[in-house]
Amino acid sequence: MSIKSDRWIRQMAECHGMIEPFEAGQVRANEHGKIVSYGTSSYGYDVRCAAEFKIFTNINSAVVDPKTFDANSFVDFGGDVCIIPPNSFALARTVEYFRIPRNVLTICLGKSTYARCGIIVNVTPLEPEWEGHVTLEFSNTTPLPARIYAHEGVAQMIFFESDEVCEVSYRDRGGKYQGQQGVTLPRA
Repeated sequence: MSIKSDRWIRQMAECHGMIEPFEAGQVRANEHGKIVSYGTSSYGYDVRCAAEFKIFTNINSAVVDPKTFDANSFVDFGGDVCIIPPNSFALARTVEYFRIPRNVLTICLGKSTYARCGIIVNVTPLEPEWEGHVTLEFSNTTPLPARIYAHEGVAQMIFFESDEVCEVSYRDRGGKYQGQQGVTLPRA
């Protein structure tokens, strides 16, 4: 198994539609000035957060249960800046849609700009032949409100290519999050 470089990422995105929309370089500014960077890096791809959020709330005094998750535990918010309450979290999704090849495993890590502010990005691995928008979880570990910026970089995807193709892919198993669009809540 080997980690893949910027050249491989560009080829897979441009020739096989692995990432759409795709940015071949590293974008560090827009018409409004500096942004948290996104796009292709040396050995990964920095994804952007869409302007679609679900902010965790406990107004209904619900119990968090992954088998019977109560969607009323979230408040929907759309906008370019999401404020996460202290010691809480929000869900979002990537701008990018992914199609992971059968011999590739993708791992996601948070960007240091957010980590240094106490904002942790959590994403589970993207398995071989999984496709969809990636649901992102932002945990605000601080005692203060925290900002997340839509349309800017929030996490980095790292791609590992195996020497052999897996026997059973996510698609073969009929994975419950296959083809997800939008912010996707837990499914039992």
